[in-house]
Amino acid sequence: MIGIVAVSHSARLGEAALELAMQMVQGGGARVLVAAGAGVDADGAPILGTDAVAVATAIDELAADCDGVLVLMDLGSAVLSAELALELRVSDVPVRLAPAPFVEGLLAAVVAAAAGGELDAVAAEAGAALGAKAGQLDVPEAAPEAEQSTAPDTAPDVASDSAAAGTLVRRLVVRNPLGIHARPAALIAEASAGADVRLRRLPDGPDAPASSLSRVLILGARQGDELEVTATGPHAVAVLDRLSELFVDGFGEGTETVRTKSQKAAPSAKSQQTAPPLQHNAPVVEAGTVLRGRGVSPGRVAAPVVYLAPAVGEPDANTLVAEQDRDAEVSAIEWAAVAVADQLRVRAEQATGEAKDILDASRLMAADPELVAEAAALVRSKGRTAARALWETAAKHEQGLAALGGRMAERVADIRDVRDRIVAEILEVDMPGVPERDEPFVLVATDLAPADTASLSGGQCVALVTEQGGPTSHTAIIARSLGLPAVVGATGATGIPIGMTVLVDGSDGTVEAEPTESRIAEAVAAARIVEFDGAGTLADGHRVALLANVGGAPDAANAVAARAEGVGLFRTEFCFLDQTEAPSVQEQAAAYRGVVTAFPDRKVVVRTLDAGSDKPLPFANDDEEENPALGIRGLRIARRRPELLHDQLAALASAAAGQSAHVEVMAPMVATVDEAAEFAERARAAGIERVGIMIETPSAALLAAELFEVIDFVSLGTNDLAQYTLAADRMLSELGDLNDPWQPAVLRLIGVVGDAGRAAGKQVGVCGEAAGDPALAGVLVGLGATSLSMTSRSLGRVAEVLAGVTEADCQRAAEAAVAAPTAEKARMAARAILGAAAGAQ
Repeated sequence: MIGIVAVSHSARLGEAALELAMQMVQGGGARVLVAAGAGVDADGAPILGTDAVAVATAIDELAADCDGVLVLMDLGSAVLSAELALELRVSDVPVRLAPAPFVEGLLAAVVAAAAGGELDAVAAEAGAALGAKAGQLDVPEAAPEAEQSTAPDTAPDVASDSAAAGTLVRRLVVRNPLGIHARPAALIAEASAGADVRLRRLPDGPDAPASSLSRVLILGARQGDELEVTATGPHAVAVLDRLSELFVDGFGEGTETVRTKSQKAAPSAKSQQTAPPLQHNAPVVEAGTVLRGRGVSPGRVAAPVVYLAPAVGEPDANTLVAEQDRDAEVSAIEWAAVAVADQLRVRAEQATGEAKDILDASRLMAADPELVAEAAALVRSKGRTAARALWETAAKHEQGLAALGGRMAERVADIRDVRDRIVAEILEVDMPGVPERDEPFVLVATDLAPADTASLSGGQCVALVTEQGGPTSHTAIIARSLGLPAVVGATGATGIPIGMTVLVDGSDGTVEAEPTESRIAEAVAAARIVEFDGAGTLADGHRVALLANVGGAPDAANAVAARAEGVGLFRTEFCFLDQTEAPSVQEQAAAYRGVVTAFPDRKVVVRTLDAGSDKPLPFANDDEEENPALGIRGLRIARRRPELLHDQLAALASAAAGQSAHVEVMAPMVATVDEAAEFAERARAAGIERVGIMIETPSAALLAAELFEVIDFVSLGTNDLAQYTLAADRMLSELGDLNDPWQPAVLRLIGVVGDAGRAAGKQVGVCGEAAGDPALAGVLVGLGATSLSMTSRSLGRVAEVLAGVTEADCQRAAEAAVAAPTAEKARMAARAILGAAAGAQ
């Protein structure tokens, strides 16, 4: 192993550079010591300078277990101290003094040393470290440094290598959004240990040895690029398998739909509008106003409005830094990045679940040497201040994400969060973020950063409202995990005065300004936590199974803890989303088994892949459709890719084998009897006995009697049924009043299905959001629902309401609601009957 000594005038700079470097080899494998600064003064403040004795001591310490030592220095007297240290040391280990740039060289050297490189190779890597940045900044004179490498100067002949004994070739696609930056390059180097591995960007890009961080970065591989990877040696197969796993996983950074370079260069107008600019000076919201957005986390709560602490202002672009002061500005960037990364690390250690994952991702973003290196380059080349350089660098990253559109555009808030935190650290001002309050409050913002939302646990925030964001934003993810009602995309929300009380309805997606006392009382009652005893029963003893909607093993664990009677909707999309290739049967089976095993002797209803519309998949339906909600989605994907359905059914049968859970399967987006019959035949052929379908289209509802002749059960998806019945896109917040399950037309269709189920003696479930509405639950039972499936948090409140009414009460309420001309009158009519019935019990 090769040891490394980092010599710097500043102890803070040395530790910061080390922190950045060690992020590249989190699994260990590198021995690095810092010999920086010249001690402290009488007040304990660090003294700038270098100490040859400290450098010599560090070399001797590494000599005990290293085969060689590389010394990297920043400038000036650091070089003299390093040279003097060679005379003062007592060990005879080989030592090289590297003329490499301090920060970039340390990063490259650490990765090369961790990969097992010899002293000359590690030194060459350090010397070539500026090549990647110079290439990105288009500085031709810096390019020759990138050629310093112990690797062969010429690219291998791919055709002959493919035929050579012991050499394997594999093609891998870059899937992570930011491409091969420093962290993925370091992971590639680490995974390549044990074989001689080279990478070449296709079709005619350069090639590089995998062990070289700088040469891999020079490849310039972006998301969607294809790399040809060759490996030689006895462990070549294992190494290629490890590399394949890294690429498929997106190097732990997540994967998105891979876009071609033309798509990235010319984003559609729709994708450009996904991340709109921040809105300022919004009109003041008056009392009584109801704002509509997208409900992403259910629940109702009323509390005064507060806002995030002010964001960091944009640093002045006209202030220039004198050349002799630029090193200090670069040091400020590096130190601030490390400080922010450390703050986020501490918060991540205190968090759990998705909050921890999100904070960890933000920490890595703050510690990403690419971000720091690009900002440092602006300081050195253009004289930007540290704060301004970081701001401009972050802006470029924002533009890249916004251009990708969709879920990637929602990550713009993450970049801004890290930017603001580093800039605040540089300027030594208060961090923006969630204020501390002693009383409950509703947090309103244009958008929320991951560190903001992840810090809400245990505080006084009771609901979230944002003007921007979508169903997959961190606001939505964290709100759901914390059980906080949340509404996103609520245009005009930042016009609500501070301190004004608002009623947030995370199910309907509404924000009501200054609600009446009666409305607040309803919200308080709805927020009360009610434990579920594990059995849904009406006052007359009539049983209605109360099941849970889950999306994977973690949700299943929550459902078990909430005493759900089973699973009424197992969304299997989690296995497919963020993948560029369909998962194998074995991978799917393992994932499904995590849910099936959680419910022994209980029902688990699995919905097959429901992709399309707002959830396109690159291997199934990523082409542009004029009307995606009416296109290739749900079961219709099998028309184009029948093997996807075949593999999924096989995986479900495998997951169910040997388990006591009662596994049933249903298909989404069915419109005809022929579709249902074909699906039932295929599912039963795969070994699944009970087969059903989702009722999401008006045609399926009207054909319910005929459908029951070929299937065993149905489950109503009220969200899509409302969308297709009212011809109102459920993704448009302006049409929220139409996407209401209380609409009489929707209730009448549910009634048709319920009647057909009673006549056939077969089960009719409801698994849409409506099933978790305590006010609507009785009506659904009266319309013929035999089970209701909802989020685990809703089970207790729904059970409590149903326990207070009889089946006859539910039927009378259903009749009244169906006969009403409007959604509001249907709601009022049902409430009057069920409320009176509950009071009489």
